[in-house]
Amino acid sequence: MMLDDAQNRAPLVMNAGSVEFSGLKALDSVSLRLEPGEILGLIGPNGSGKTTTINAITGQVPLAGGDVRIGERVISGMSPRKIALMGVARSFQIVRLFNNMTTLENVETAALARGDSRRIAREKAQALLSEFSLEGHADDLCGTLSYGDKRRVEIARALAAEPSFLFLDEPAAGMNVAETDALLEILRALPGDRGLGLLIIDHDMSLIMRLCDRLQVISSGRTIAEGSAEDVRSNQDVIEAYLGTGADD
Repeated sequence: MMLDDAQNRAPLVMNAGSVEFSGLKALDSVSLRLEPGEILGLIGPNGSGKTTTINAITGQVPLAGGDVRIGERVISGMSPRKIALMGVARSFQIVRLFNNMTTLENVETAALARGDSRRIAREKAQALLSEFSLEGHADDLCGTLSYGDKRRVEIARALAAEPSFLFLDEPAAGMNVAETDALLEILRALPGDRGLGLLIIDHDMSLIMRLCDRLQVISSGRTIAEGSAEDVRSNQDVIEAYLGTGADD
């Protein structure tokens, strides 16, 4: 169930999305729009609902209200696998790799899952490992890698599925300054090189402010601000809710 050309050019939109856990609203009518070729930063204080937003869009948790669409096609209510086949890929706060498989095999799995032949999957995985400077670890078991390398493998694996939209949940976690700067350059090039829409959550405000075209701020399950990095940085509600506290999900 791959996207056709028209859908590949269409935005991904969450319309008034709400999520409830045991009767409590974790998301309260959050609307979000991600265009192909755009980098959107989703930020906010600890427990604000950022990861829940990604989980709702990718089908990990059900919506209690609203919907998610790619163009005119509603994808909310689909299984996570079907949503992935619609061109939506993600990483997780806690790295989820197959630790008993090699780095190359981990990246290959995503290409095979989308229907690529074993030869194409191997070629794609090798190219992505080179792009992420991981070719020296191709035959290493993922369980032996450093945390920063595992993060890069997870992103490479997501890209092997050739997504139209990619959600990264704290991709720079566990990386030092040099690794973060190198990751920033890779991420900055993705929308232009691949035409995908990129949404990123991260604690590193330097990374977010340098990388993102636009920011959306969530606090207590509601959107409190949207706009450029400059606009958001100077928004008093954002300063009080988040930037002045130095916290995040």
